[in-house]
Amino acid sequence: MRSSDVDFFIHSYYEFKLFGVTLSINTTMVTTVIVCLILLALILFARHEIMKDYDEPNVVQNVVEMIVEKMDAMVVSNMGIHAKKYLNYVEALMAFIFLSNISGLFGLRPPTADFGTTFGLALITFVMIEYAWIKTKGFGIIKDLLDPFPVFLPINIISEFATPVSMSLRLFGNVTAGTIMLGLWYALMPWFTKIGIPAFLHAYFDFFSGAIQTYVFGMLTMVFISNRYD
Repeated sequence: MRSSDVDFFIHSYYEFKLFGVTLSINTTMVTTVIVCLILLALILFARHEIMKDYDEPNVVQNVVEMIVEKMDAMVVSNMGIHAKKYLNYVEALMAFIFLSNISGLFGLRPPTADFGTTFGLALITFVMIEYAWIKTKGFGIIKDLLDPFPVFLPINIISEFATPVSMSLRLFGNVTAGTIMLGLWYALMPWFTKIGIPAFLHAYFDFFSGAIQTYVFGMLTMVFISNRYD
């Protein structure tokens, strides 16, 4: 088996120049668009079913209401009185991450296996964390940065910027590890091991691990934002 048969990399499909800069449409971009379209289609379908005037709720309505209620309860339990302001963001974030993580089940390369995607998501959360901090403390954030002693200012600043880096690396590392493992299995193992066994590998690396990483990222988002209101 040649090493060239191993394929878990990001590929460029089309390159073009814009203002003298070479840009490319790659695997991550294509899969991200597909995930967003699937998410939009699911939302529109669910809305269509919910808006119908049924004498009794159908299966789709019950499932959608159950998912939304569980998600709402989770956000409220972690963010308390501040949950209402962040419900839409947290639930949309977790829905996107989960669909991205399990996209490998359908032969796609997960967008979350690209650090550019996970770092972008972490940066959005980071901005919301800092916004909540500034809104709550105002100029009091300077005092927090100087605690417990002014000499700790550089360390406190570094710890702030470490938040998006650690969040993005955690998600990226776990999803990429699964992508690499599956890529190596398909490329390097004998043909008879590719029948049946990959289904269990996909179930673990794509679905089970993907669900856990979605939950972890969502929980960290809620906890970090909530802590800024304390």
